[in-house]
Amino acid sequence: MPLPPPRPLKPGGPNGKKNRFGFNMFWMYAFVIMFIVGFYYLNNETNSQEVSYTTFTETAEKNGFDKIIIYGDKREAEGILTEDAARKNFKDLQQAPGRPVKAVFRTDIPSADEITNQIKKWNANRVSNGLKPIEEKYVNGTSGWYNILFSFGPIVLLVFLWIFLMKRMSGGGGGGSSVFNVGKSKAQVFDKNNANKVTFKDVAGLSEAKTEIEEIVEFLKNPQRYTDLGGKIPKGALLVGPPGTGKTLLAKAVAGEADVPFFSMSGSDFVEMFVGVGASRVRDLFRQAKEKAPCIVFIDEIDAVGRARGRNPNMGSNDERENTLNQLLTEMDGFGSNSGVICLAATNRVDILDKALLRAGRFDRQIFVDLPDVNDRVAIFGVHLRNIKKADDLDIDLLARQTAGFSGADIANVCNEAALIAARHNKQVVTLEDFNAAIDRIIGGLEKKSKITTTEEKRGISVHEAGHATVSWHLQYGDPLIKVTIVPRGKALGAAWYLPEERQLVPAQALLDKICSLMGGRAAEELFIGQVATGALNDLERATKIAYSLVVYYGMSSAIPNISYYDSTGQEYGFSKPYSEERSKIIDSEVSRILNEQYQRAKDILLKYKDGHAKLTELLFEREVIFTNDVEDIFGKRQWASRTDEILALNEHKSEEKSEENDDDTPPPLPVKSTDSEPKAEE
Repeated sequence: MPLPPPRPLKPGGPNGKKNRFGFNMFWMYAFVIMFIVGFYYLNNETNSQEVSYTTFTETAEKNGFDKIIIYGDKREAEGILTEDAARKNFKDLQQAPGRPVKAVFRTDIPSADEITNQIKKWNANRVSNGLKPIEEKYVNGTSGWYNILFSFGPIVLLVFLWIFLMKRMSGGGGGGSSVFNVGKSKAQVFDKNNANKVTFKDVAGLSEAKTEIEEIVEFLKNPQRYTDLGGKIPKGALLVGPPGTGKTLLAKAVAGEADVPFFSMSGSDFVEMFVGVGASRVRDLFRQAKEKAPCIVFIDEIDAVGRARGRNPNMGSNDERENTLNQLLTEMDGFGSNSGVICLAATNRVDILDKALLRAGRFDRQIFVDLPDVNDRVAIFGVHLRNIKKADDLDIDLLARQTAGFSGADIANVCNEAALIAARHNKQVVTLEDFNAAIDRIIGGLEKKSKITTTEEKRGISVHEAGHATVSWHLQYGDPLIKVTIVPRGKALGAAWYLPEERQLVPAQALLDKICSLMGGRAAEELFIGQVATGALNDLERATKIAYSLVVYYGMSSAIPNISYYDSTGQEYGFSKPYSEERSKIIDSEVSRILNEQYQRAKDILLKYKDGHAKLTELLFEREVIFTNDVEDIFGKRQWASRTDEILALNEHKSEEKSEENDDDTPPPLPVKSTDSEPKAEE
């Protein structure tokens, strides 16, 4: 009976275990060190003994040395013994008669000159006895280690330099120091077991943006509900908004909510100095994503690679950024299937992105993350005030009204700055005064109490700022006043602080009232001082821009009605104007007319209330800072209510109606919270 054929061996050895033998750069270090040590011992196989100077001279007088080496700077000498003297003084050489003899006596010498004179006497005796004189060698202190380092140091340096370059060329990525890993993706992978997990309940405000992005997470969690009706999973969503509004925070919340892998990468991580690296990293990123589908890929600051192609041609050369963008477009909607992979991206420069990136099938949705309104700012303040020891009577609604136009990051900065100011003054809690100082510090800059101003300059600043306060107080669309100060802050010598009205639609009269309010300072100088100064530069700049917008953008001019030259694409028409020279003259004429009319209107208001303006000027000159109640004591209450107060009151009324629908035992939800739990962070 024939024997069965032998079973083939499994790869890696007879046990089927994979051979783990591999090259490691630490072996190179060990090899170099072993080579140097071995070379030293092979070339220094010498019997050496430290002896006294007396023994050294006695041995030399008995003709026991063939050669003497003098180290002058170290005041040392080495005597190489003759074969007979070596066998006589070293027992191990007596036991090996056939072995080559090399033995040395070392000693300290008084000086190089003295040992040189001694050698001359010894040589004279040896010559008279018919012996060969002692060979003399003078060395300036170099040792064997110095010779080894001098000989092999450059080689060792080149080896370490080569290792360093290989690590730098690898791009710092994982997978060793091979240059071939430079095209690997640098994406960070988050999963549901991540310790620092952020969810949608931890995000204050942004209710509309959260609603849209929650649907994407729900699709990944429960796709059957959508696919039964024939729906398809969206390919991607683009988070668009100003800096600091919470785009990256929303992406972190998606990573915390979705029970799927989350790949996070910055747009600049695709850009390298090597050709083809960006496209290679895009391919590797989507390859990993397909292997772990369903999953989410997040690209922060996508404008680093998604800039419109062809705007800045590189004189026919290869553009690495465009190659990366082309590969990204192909991966998102090419012939290959990316089933279960959703792309999220964030940018604050959507106007410069390539149109192919924004079309349906790639980034299907654009989620606009706007600056928070007054209700959202109340919620965001609640987030950042949790860890701050604040006063019990702190009015968060007032802080929200004072920070119109602030992003979530700005509000976080206000809270931190207020805590620092309170600590600087050794307070136990942070009060409203500290928050006001923090807001002033962020908006206007650092207070400059040391700046020297003369009495005349101080009087002129008081007249100017009182003019702003007087005019704005008597305008229907004037912003409610908070305080007026003549203390220098930043580049400004004085300032009037207002509560800006947040409007979705701005009527023409509101823009005209704004121009009139800005002109109040210059008009007061002309009326009550008799001459104008340079302090109205910023006022005139802002007023001119508003007047130009009225005519050119909003079509609110009677001479050029219903025409807008605004370019929403952000290209601003290049070097050519979209209107003729004749139309340009009409625009200049209309802008000048609007500014002159509002300047005269400001002067009329100041003349009408000149007594109140004089009182306000004197009060401001004496106290340097005045508040709303001071202006109210002079002019009386404003007859126009604040629109911001109406918004907060309306929101409070809606919250009360919602609380009435709940059971009596259930506490009503907070009026400013968009979720049931307290928000954690806002970016």
